[in-house]
Amino acid sequence: MGRFLQIAGLVIGVAALVLQFSITMPASMAAGRTLLGSIVFYFSFFTILTNIAAVLVHAALVSPAGYAWFPAFAGQRMRAGVAVAVTLVFIVYATVLARLWQPQGLFLLCDILLHYITPLIFVLWWLIAGADGTTRWRDISWWMIYPIAYLAYALIRAPFAGEVPYPFLDVAKNGAAQVAVSALAVTALFIGLSVLAVLVDHGIGRLRGKPAARIAPGRR
Repeated sequence: MGRFLQIAGLVIGVAALVLQFSITMPASMAAGRTLLGSIVFYFSFFTILTNIAAVLVHAALVSPAGYAWFPAFAGQRMRAGVAVAVTLVFIVYATVLARLWQPQGLFLLCDILLHYITPLIFVLWWLIAGADGTTRWRDISWWMIYPIAYLAYALIRAPFAGEVPYPFLDVAKNGAAQVAVSALAVTALFIGLSVLAVLVDHGIGRLRGKPAARIAPGRR
């Protein structure tokens, strides 16, 4: 089951990212962005970056060749950190962002794939085969670098690009105080999910009798 989920996550994840790119680029350029601006716009979403990370984790572990290309994504710290990030993607979209627009056609398909299906597959895979009881509490400080760096990027880019990837980060519309509250709320959620991930990983390790060794390519 673990390997099936891994392959499914890789295939569906790549397909969803490629499809999203193929429909975002013409729509973005039609909205007035340049080709380069449209590419930057595509890669400015936390959802896209997190799904790319999930795909790279699957790619690193699905075969020795994948591990050779992406060894940094094979470690337990990265696996657990991505599990936290994709769970955040799912929760924030389902509770906040989904009601803000009504995508149709292929945009709706991509929304479902990138916000619901790929996170679900990745978390299920992590619980079944990715978690091994070896995470440490100090790993949370490493995981926090990602959302903090992303927040800094989004806020710094906003005045120059005249846009933000997510409405709750729009200082011009919502005010600095409200954006700060939203950012703190999302950060608190990320920390809470990180604590839960460590506890779950330790619980899985105890159920297995002892922390498992690092998963080698081809043995999942």
